[in-house]
Amino acid sequence: MTLGRKAWQAIEPLHSFIYFAPEAAERFQALGLEGGSGYFASRSAAFGPATAETVIATFFNFNPAFVRQSMAAVWTKVTPEQVLAARLEAADAALRRGLGDLIGTDAIAETAALTRKAAEAATERLEGRPLFAAHATLPWPTEPHLELFHAQTLLREFRGDGHIAALVTAELTGLEALVVHAATGYLATKVLRNTRQWSDEQWAAAADGLRERGILAPGEDEVLTEEGKALRQRIEDQTDRLAEPAYEALGEEGVNRLVEVGKPLSDAVIEAGLLPFLKKK
Repeated sequence: MTLGRKAWQAIEPLHSFIYFAPEAAERFQALGLEGGSGYFASRSAAFGPATAETVIATFFNFNPAFVRQSMAAVWTKVTPEQVLAARLEAADAALRRGLGDLIGTDAIAETAALTRKAAEAATERLEGRPLFAAHATLPWPTEPHLELFHAQTLLREFRGDGHIAALVTAELTGLEALVVHAATGYLATKVLRNTRQWSDEQWAAAADGLRERGILAPGEDEVLTEEGKALRQRIEDQTDRLAEPAYEALGEEGVNRLVEVGKPLSDAVIEAGLLPFLKKK
């Protein structure tokens, strides 16, 4: 297992909770941003007043019609600065709820320092990383738990930009990438299709195209062929390789320490229900 994958598996919840915590939805709604508008605007606000096309390009696997509908007139209601402030306020409130007495502890401070070191190392590799580069221009929060959230956000976008590069190299569209992901069984097809707003017909057409390429097996079920499994593994391996520059700054000892002190924080976030689809293992 690469250093990047080890760290990602251990502490990714310290960023991804922001997409599910009610604290975020409440603050975006207070700004007049409902549903997808809050998600797309908050994650793209680091670009400034991003267009729908920028979101389609950098988020990759959402139905473009859904993005355009969600982003319509967003920046006439709010400024990117207001959305970014609301997101950080939501992260603060959610982490205080999820981490409780862990807020202000040495574990938070050490995890923040380690992730910040990795994130700052990643800024030496901005090329081809648009979402990461945009977030890297934002100021660092001063409170350790928010410093940790920002660092992990940077690391998530660094990895995500690399993952998109791997998917494009594999000649998969955003929808096809979702179908392949669903076929691994990690997340239910219904969840992936509904959250990205693809119709049954669009999903079925993409699956048929993947069958023609030999990536899915013949039949109604979406099952990866051996070629499909190999393709998926190549994508994951390439994603891991592209994420390594950030974690090379920590080395094996540093990553092991990050997992040691950071995973209990992730577990606390999960146990608090900030990621409702996950259960502590």
